[in-house]
Amino acid sequence: MKKVTVTFFFALLAIVGFAQEAKKDRRIVEDAIDAKAAFLEDDPEMESFFSSSYGYIILPNVGKGGLGIGGAAGNGVAYQGGNNIGFAKMTQITIGFQAGGQAYSEVVFFEDQEAFERFKNSKVEMSAQVSAVAAAEGASLNAKYVEGVAVFTLAKGGLMYEASVGGQQFKFREK
Repeated sequence: MKKVTVTFFFALLAIVGFAQEAKKDRRIVEDAIDAKAAFLEDDPEMESFFSSSYGYIILPNVGKGGLGIGGAAGNGVAYQGGNNIGFAKMTQITIGFQAGGQAYSEVVFFEDQEAFERFKNSKVEMSAQVSAVAAAEGASLNAKYVEGVAVFTLAKGGLMYEASVGGQQFKFREK
């Protein structure tokens, strides 16, 4: 009887954990939809990136902070052909001149299948030469892919003296 009770208890914990994960995933998807609308409101021309990229991820709520040593993290949604295919987690650690904290949304476009597969295999690490373009009207007109990746950010609040996205690492989880 004791084994049955213990088994039931762990099964119940697994069900509760799964339900919480599903609720978190739904919230991230809703936030990603809102973030995409905000990006397009600031720069309607960005639609060409959304429609022509092989795939993209939207990280609707990234938090970043630091004082000499800093970090950032956010969860998002991965899309291929406009369809949600999974979830992304971004982490970043930076060292150098930086101070403050900031909240922002980020969208990462992948130019081709090779770049998108690197992301899906958790092998995308933003290098120092990849820089984010601040979303603003017309900003996407001159933006270019670097190493198969184009990055846009949209500030939500805070003040941070540092604008690099170098050092970001991504993890992919299928839907």
